[in-house]
Amino acid sequence: MPSRYQLADFDYEFPPEAVAQHPLPERSASRLLVLERASGTIHHRAFTDFPSMLAAGDVCVRNVSRVIPARLRGQRSNGAPAEILLVHEEPDGTWLAMGHPGGKLKPGRTVRFGSEAQVEIVEVLGGGLRRIRWSGHATPREIMERYGETPLPPYIERPAEPPDRERYQTVFAEVEGSVAAPTAGLHFTRDILRTIAARGIQMADVVLHVGPGTFKSVSADDPADHEMLPEWFAVPAQTVQRVHAAREGRHRVCAIGTTTVRVLETAGRTGSLREGTGWTSLFIYPPFEFRVVDALLTNFHRPRSTLLMLVAAFAGYENTMRAYRAAIEEQYRLFSYGDAMAIL
Repeated sequence: MPSRYQLADFDYEFPPEAVAQHPLPERSASRLLVLERASGTIHHRAFTDFPSMLAAGDVCVRNVSRVIPARLRGQRSNGAPAEILLVHEEPDGTWLAMGHPGGKLKPGRTVRFGSEAQVEIVEVLGGGLRRIRWSGHATPREIMERYGETPLPPYIERPAEPPDRERYQTVFAEVEGSVAAPTAGLHFTRDILRTIAARGIQMADVVLHVGPGTFKSVSADDPADHEMLPEWFAVPAQTVQRVHAAREGRHRVCAIGTTTVRVLETAGRTGSLREGTGWTSLFIYPPFEFRVVDALLTNFHRPRSTLLMLVAAFAGYENTMRAYRAAIEEQYRLFSYGDAMAIL
C-alpha cells in the first residue's frame, strides 16, 4: 500500500553548524524539547527536567546494547589502505561487514591488520554488505581492541578520539554488538537514573544491536518501498512483566530511543509484549498503530531518515516537522551528540 507521505515530505533545512561534533562536557547538560502529542504544544526545557515529566508507576525501557570498536583500518594485498566496518558475527564464524573502497573489495580480496590477522572477502551481498572470513592468530575481538575505532556517524566530521570510546556509549550499556549508539540514552547519568528510581519509576531493559540498517538512506520516493536491514533484539521476561504491570495500572511505557521503540513494537505486534529474541526489520513510518509505547525520548534525526519517519509516526507528521523547525530556530544541537526531544 502506498504511503500517505513521500520521501520529500521528510526533508528540512538546517545550518551545518547545528550538527554537534562533540558531546557536551556533562552528559545531562543537554537541552530538551518537549512536545505534547495531544495538543501539539512545545516547551523548551533542560534534560535534567526529564525525571519530573514521569510519574510513579511509569516504566522507562532502555536499549542496553554496547557499541563495539567496529571500524578497522587495514591494508589490501597491494599495500593500499582499506576500511572494514564490522556488523555482526554469523553462526558459521564469518562476519557481515561493510567495506571501503567498495569497488576494490571483491570476493577473494584480503585486508590485513598488522601482522596478527586478515580478512578475506567471501561474498558481496546487498545493501553494501559483505561476508568476510578471518584468519591469523588474533581473534576479531582482539583485533577490535587493538586496531578498532569508535564508529562515529559520517556527519561527525572528525576522526574518532579516545574520549569517544566512553562518551559514544550509554552509562547502562552492557551487551556488546552495536555499530552505532542508541543515542537517546547518551544523556543519562547515574544521578539521573537514581532520581528516576526515587520517583517510583522503574527501568526495564531490551537489547537491539544497532546495525547499518537503522541509518541506511531511504532512496525510494515512497517510503513503503524501503526495506530495513535486519537487526538482532532481545526482550527479557522481567521487561515483559514490568511493561504489563505499567499498562495494567494505566501508567505509561516510555521508550528511551527509536531502537527501543522498534523492539517493543516488534515484540508486541499481537497487542501483548512477548519475551524472546529474534531479528527485526520493522520499519515504522506514518501511519502506524503503536501497541506498546506511550511516550518517547529521542534525539533529533537527519532529514529523510527512517528515524525521523518513526518520530513522525509517533508524534504526528505536522507536530514533528513543526517541532523540528522550532528546534532549529532555537539553535538546538542536532543528531547523535546533540540535544534531546521528549514526546509525551
